[in-house]
Amino acid sequence: MSDGGDDGAPTAGDGIEASANSGDSAEDDEVDWEMAPDSERSFETDPETVRLLRDVGDDIYGDSSESRQLSAIVYRISDLYDAEGDTSPEEIYLNVRHIMNIKEQGGLRPDS
Repeated sequence: MSDGGDDGAPTAGDGIEASANSGDSAEDDEVDWEMAPDSERSFETDPETVRLLRDVGDDIYGDSSESRQLSAIVYRISDLYDAEGDTSPEEIYLNVRHIMNIKEQGGLRPDS
């Protein structure tokens, strides 16, 4: 299992740290929060789940931007079960949605 260090493996948050709100109106944000997973749910610390998810993240990490993004998402999900993790289902949902919107537009700087 990798700790996400200098070996090129993902760290919790690689590729999905962009602001989920950039370019969206306040009204769109309200709808997003309503669609996000249950905000009241808490996740018990579970080192085995953290290890398993991070192993999966390491396995799917590859050369393509898609594999790296998916790996980063899995790492963020593992943070839900990590005592030192600092994320929520809402944050993960909004970050993933933001990434999908950017990809749909052709990237951060789409050719015009």
